[in-house]
Amino acid sequence: MRGMILAAGRGERMRPLTDEKPKALLDVHGKPLIQYHVEKMVNVGVDYIVINQGHLGEKIEYALGDGRQFGIKIEYSPEGETPLETGGGIFRALHLLEDSSFIAINADIWTDFDFSWLPDSPQGDAHLVLVDNPQHNNEGDFFLKDGRVMNQGTPRLTFSGIGVYTANLFHECVDGTFPLAPLLRGAAEIGNVTGQYYGGTWIDVGTPERLQQLNETH
Repeated sequence: MRGMILAAGRGERMRPLTDEKPKALLDVHGKPLIQYHVEKMVNVGVDYIVINQGHLGEKIEYALGDGRQFGIKIEYSPEGETPLETGGGIFRALHLLEDSSFIAINADIWTDFDFSWLPDSPQGDAHLVLVDNPQHNNEGDFFLKDGRVMNQGTPRLTFSGIGVYTANLFHECVDGTFPLAPLLRGAAEIGNVTGQYYGGTWIDVGTPERLQQLNETH
């Protein structure tokens, strides 16, 4: 199975920490944030990872190399200084993600979620991990019922940034900048998105304060 780590974001809210280092390389307990994701994928048998990169992306390449230090192969999907957002970033990398389904995770989260709990392939176009709503997203994103992700319903949960996708989710897309959320909502509307709830540790490491809290408490 192949995997993708979304690491092209500029990290504006993390400045000045991200002025000279990409957000994915910020340290959590002495280890780059992105390395936790690489190791989680390796632990469940992923042997090929694609990392999209933009701002200071060459530093990610220098830190992780071609993946041999982790016993896998890593390739990079460069986007330049204008990020393609989550949807556009995945779409541009699809030619490297040859399997029928693949794991994708946002580089700027930290979690103790075990990737072995993910399905090898979704029963539809996507499978999402949903978590309790953090303070910065108290409205939530989706409703989960009987393993199906829905746009309507309560209580609402937050999309964790961890998912398993198929290429079919992107079949009507063209190369360019676009978010992932509308694709997920469209697929959910026709019942093509499954999901699971995770109540353990999950943090969107989006600000210096959250990064400091993570390093102090987990």
